[in-house]
Amino acid sequence: MSEQTQAQRRVVVVGAGMAGVQTAVALREQGFTGTVTLIGAEPHQPYDRPPLSKAVLLGKAEGSAFDVDFEALDIELLLGREALGVRPDAHELDTEAGPFPYDVLVIATGAEPIRLPGTEGVPGVHLLRTLDDAERLRPVLARQHDIVVVGAGWIGAEFATAALESGCAVTVVEAADRPLAGALPVEVAAPMTSWYADAGAVLRTNARVERVEPGAVVLDDGSRVAAGAVVVGVGARPATAWLAGSGIELGAHREVLADDRLRTSAPAVYAVGDCASFPSARYGERLLVHHWDNALQGPRTVAADILGETPTVYDPVPYFWSEQFGRFVQYAGHHASADTTLWRGEPSGPAWTVCWLRENRLVALLAVGRPRDLAQGRRLIEAGTEMNPELLTDPARPLKAATA
Repeated sequence: MSEQTQAQRRVVVVGAGMAGVQTAVALREQGFTGTVTLIGAEPHQPYDRPPLSKAVLLGKAEGSAFDVDFEALDIELLLGREALGVRPDAHELDTEAGPFPYDVLVIATGAEPIRLPGTEGVPGVHLLRTLDDAERLRPVLARQHDIVVVGAGWIGAEFATAALESGCAVTVVEAADRPLAGALPVEVAAPMTSWYADAGAVLRTNARVERVEPGAVVLDDGSRVAAGAVVVGVGARPATAWLAGSGIELGAHREVLADDRLRTSAPAVYAVGDCASFPSARYGERLLVHHWDNALQGPRTVAADILGETPTVYDPVPYFWSEQFGRFVQYAGHHASADTTLWRGEPSGPAWTVCWLRENRLVALLAVGRPRDLAQGRRLIEAGTEMNPELLTDPARPLKAATA
């Protein structure tokens, strides 16, 4: 592509979270000279989300704005503008402020939290997804209310940890029979059950919320749990409702179906981050990854493809971490296709790792308090190295020394 035609191109990025910001930055870092416009629905300067359930929530940080000089990078920021639709044939994005033309569109609208039915507008019911959510919850924690957390997933555990640290009494209610039921197999999630009680939280499993009343959560067995505030953490879904009628193909979870270069079914439209799935040759299936690292990695592929380079296909080893109840939990890979599960260390102890293998090759691992296992394991997954299962189960042996 000639310098002149590139300089005339307009890239519009919808969504000012990690994926959107990193796409805009990657375009400039890789030498794109055209117009880059970043459109965000929230009025705040673009910010990072992980600190919301930790430092921001506890009042240890005012915010978590990205350390990016948008002006110096010549990235146009349009904040407080919600995207309403897109018309790929006309190359126009519809926003609250009217239509916006583009040559290339990048969809990075992320995910939105799933709401608990019947709690819309009920006072004292909170979500934790945005900076405004965290700001609303800070005084709630400061007043040391009885808090009920609905959902024992990653976000529920992280919020419960922060609430306990603030001196609140915390009850976590979970519809499944264990924490992280949707994310981890039963034998791996089971040891995490005791973390709640050890930290001073009450965990009630097989507990469905019937309704929320002022000052209480009523469960389906008729029992009532005192609640000065209720925080709902029952998952998130791709924020793609605004794409209705666009013709852009969506998947079973209403996520944008992207290819291995993160291109959508519409010409000159890409999708990256929590709102998009991509085909993984490594795992032989389409992956929908709702984690920070995916929003950090994908934009480099998008930028390279927009610039007309031939990027390597997007097939990362998914990675995420969680800090909960005094433990640092990390996960890399995708364990669905594993044929063997091996443990390094005792799950009753403070530090242990679960390894998932397929045909003696590591496909995923979960490390609790063993960051070196995670770092080495991630590289072994990427390389597809054959492992020695017998050596692997020795927690004193470095993972990289447990190869076949």
